[in-house]
Amino acid sequence: MKFSGWPESGELVVGEVDEIEDFGVFVDLKEYDDKRGLTHVSEVASGWIKNVRDHVREGQTVVCKVLDVDEDAQQIDLSIKDVNDHQRSEKIQEWKNEQKADNWMLLAFGEDVDDETYTRVANGILAEFGSLYDGFEEAAIHGHEALEGTDLDDDDLDALVETARENVSVPYVNVTGYVDLECPTPTGVDSIKEALKAAEGNGEVPDEVDLEVTYVGSPEYRIKVQAPNYKTAESELETSADRGIEAIEGIGGTGEFHRERRTDDE
Repeated sequence: MKFSGWPESGELVVGEVDEIEDFGVFVDLKEYDDKRGLTHVSEVASGWIKNVRDHVREGQTVVCKVLDVDEDAQQIDLSIKDVNDHQRSEKIQEWKNEQKADNWMLLAFGEDVDDETYTRVANGILAEFGSLYDGFEEAAIHGHEALEGTDLDDDDLDALVETARENVSVPYVNVTGYVDLECPTPTGVDSIKEALKAAEGNGEVPDEVDLEVTYVGSPEYRIKVQAPNYKTAESELETSADRGIEAIEGIGGTGEFHRERRTDDE
């Protein structure tokens, strides 16, 4: 997707070196329709530059900082030297992600999707998430719920969620904790089994979360949680332990949550 407007001063943009002159470098902006900027020779690299071609080449992808925009003069002043390695790497990844999301839009609505439909859906996602990629990632993780804040209709949401879940590789994190469950009653074994079912959520764990409770050694059980982020993972871990402890205490047993595995001499 390319923007039809103008970049803003201070913005980082991805471009392709189109033409090299002694006085500077002309750069075609890949994220904006029909926009071209100039990087003066003094903004190509730090220090004295003998030959501009020692620093850039035609066809090279570069990340530039927008220094100034003059819409009346149709002029965009850029700097290559003002972008550090971290900013460059981060911006290139962001740009690549948006290219992926652009392809996902075509998968969701068809290669022949009309400009009006594409723009309407894209603007809905951008208004809510700031980027197409973030919108697809949230749809892959949280489904229709993630897109409730948009003004898109049900058919749009169905297409986006289905495409997201088929194509987006969602980053996950893993956390582990332990819960001790004891119940010194004649039905203690069955009571612990019920407490373990409660810890596992009884089918109420969110779709984006994978939760597993396994036996370690009496009375200790391991809770492993995989989730899209640490906040969710930690919350589900503690909730799982709380469910198990509440269940066992409700039938006369005891429970305790801890983050590290017990050693044999504890």
